Amino acid sequence: MTGNYLGDPMAFLINTLVGLYILAIMLRFLLQWFRADFYNPISQVLVKITHPVLRPMRRVIPSAGRIDTASIVLMVLLQFAALWLVFSIQGRVPGAGALLALSAWELVNLLLNVFLFATIIRIVLSWVNPGAHHPAISILDSLTDPLLTPLRRVIPSAGGLDFSPMIVIFGIMFLKMLLRPIFLDVARMMA
Repeated sequence: MTGNYLGDPMAFLINTLVGLYILAIMLRFLLQWFRADFYNPISQVLVKITHPVLRPMRRVIPSAGRIDTASIVLMVLLQFAALWLVFSIQGRVPGAGALLALSAWELVNLLLNVFLFATIIRIVLSWVNPGAHHPAISILDSLTDPLLTPLRRVIPSAGGLDFSPMIVIFGIMFLKMLLRPIFLDVARMMA
């Protein structure tokens, strides 16, 4: 039996390393978008990790209002390159259009996962250690408040129970199930 024994480990390594860096860029983008505390230690780490790559890109790619387009372009390029490398290792590289559609799905999926896990972690922390002050909790609040606050205005808490996080989680899961086949169909059509 012959095979490429390094294929799966290399794909795992590429997906993990590039995925973590894309996550750092996305978190920086979101925290900037939601105007989170820039001096939060976690924000500072994200800036230090991503600044060396984003600084030269920002000279070429200007922001569009509050949207840091350089971050978006960098995330798309990194995801595209990671997918291309993984498919190359597997010996089957789809066309650029298909890779672009798959890259877009991966980034949308990551974005939804950031909000999903931030909401879940915030729920768990409210049960385990309510009222705690920590830089990570401040970041979680910055990420989840834009989703939870509008729902809390519409849906009153019943007996002290806040149902808005559950609605956010269901909404995110619904969006993931709705969008995934659309992106994959577009990728198939462009392959």
